[in-house]
Amino acid sequence: MTDFIGSVWWMIVSLGLLVTFHEFGHYWVGRLCGVKVLRFSVGFGRPLWSRRDRHGTEFAIAAIPLGGYVKFLDEREVEVHPHERGQAFNHKTVWQRIAIVAAGPIANLLLCILLLWAMFVIGKQDYSATVGRATGMAATAGLGSGDRLLRVDGRDVITLGEASMALTAAAMDRRDVTLQVLDPADQLRSRTLPLSQLPAGFDERRVPILAGVYWRAWLQPPLVDTIVKGSAAEGHLQTGDLIVAIDGQRIDSVEQAISEVGSLGRRGGPAMIEVLRGGERLALEITPRQGKDGKGQPTWQIGAGFAESYSPAYDTLLKFGPLQSVTVAVRETGRMAADSLAMMGRIVTGKASLQNVSGPVTIARVANISAKRGVDWFIQFLALLSLSLCIINLLPIPILDGGHLLYYLIELVKGSPLSERAVAAGQYIGLALLAGLMGLAFYNDILGLVPR
Repeated sequence: MTDFIGSVWWMIVSLGLLVTFHEFGHYWVGRLCGVKVLRFSVGFGRPLWSRRDRHGTEFAIAAIPLGGYVKFLDEREVEVHPHERGQAFNHKTVWQRIAIVAAGPIANLLLCILLLWAMFVIGKQDYSATVGRATGMAATAGLGSGDRLLRVDGRDVITLGEASMALTAAAMDRRDVTLQVLDPADQLRSRTLPLSQLPAGFDERRVPILAGVYWRAWLQPPLVDTIVKGSAAEGHLQTGDLIVAIDGQRIDSVEQAISEVGSLGRRGGPAMIEVLRGGERLALEITPRQGKDGKGQPTWQIGAGFAESYSPAYDTLLKFGPLQSVTVAVRETGRMAADSLAMMGRIVTGKASLQNVSGPVTIARVANISAKRGVDWFIQFLALLSLSLCIINLLPIPILDGGHLLYYLIELVKGSPLSERAVAAGQYIGLALLAGLMGLAFYNDILGLVPR
């Protein structure tokens, strides 16, 4: 229940802030061009709060927080007094109308840069793209524990998220990638990961795992949290021990430790378990015993328990001075925009699944998770969402800003506005496309809530 309330709250905060900036772009440029503004609304539906300024503009906060709008004086919508015709939107030049419509997406773009600048000045804590364990094709390619990815196909990567995104994009394109890694001995190595060999219909959300790459931040270290009384571990292991090897096999995670204990139990006999205790490495002989797991299924155990929840420590800090952060923020905005457009292209061409289209439920969940992680993560989320609103609104779909810009570009070419009939037909097409897109987004949101 707490997560639900938090998700709803942070979604309202996020969309409210970004929509306000977007609509203010339209409002500000409209006023500069001499257009009378009738209403500035954040949200749709019945107003929960409203007031008018001295210019007659009504500012409102409405009940449905999934968008907003600026209503200009326009002869096509309301009756205009002769002395106000000069302030009507439809009486402005085509270039003025283009500027007014484009101002909303541009405001979101500038907000994205501003937010990223603030994030880099404050400092963004993150996880490095360091391999914790390599299996399958990753192990065959020569990747190993402790390898840190520096470049993926010539593209610099610093964080786990950047590396995962680059690997996922390459997998969708069905191509192999060349990796530049720094191994634990600080030696630069080059590795080729054959992502083109992934099976058809692979889960696009699990590309690193499917390729055999388990990031170090994902792996819970096998730190002993409890000792079961009367178990094989009693009298040998202690709480606080870090298991580093079992029968000579290096152990990096709880998952590995449990798997290796099972293998030893099936083999039979005692095992040498090496632990770090107080800075000293100890070798202890323990014989696994058969017991039952939480589901009542038979399993091999030594009686050592690990913490049920695990929060990995950040090992990377992205922080720059105020001036340098401007350049970094602009460059990061360009990278994010290129990634977003490339993903849209993959969806259209069928290289990427339609499940990548998300809606308000996913936005709410991610907003809540980001807010819990800290101010730096929430600012990054807002920046990405602001950029997404910019790109989506510039799509050439009637009813969106991009659709109106398309109308005005056609007007520039033909020398006269489109007919009302053509504009109305375009609006119906736009509504149908938008309804279909929203339906798909809601479907994917609901599908994401169903346990797999």
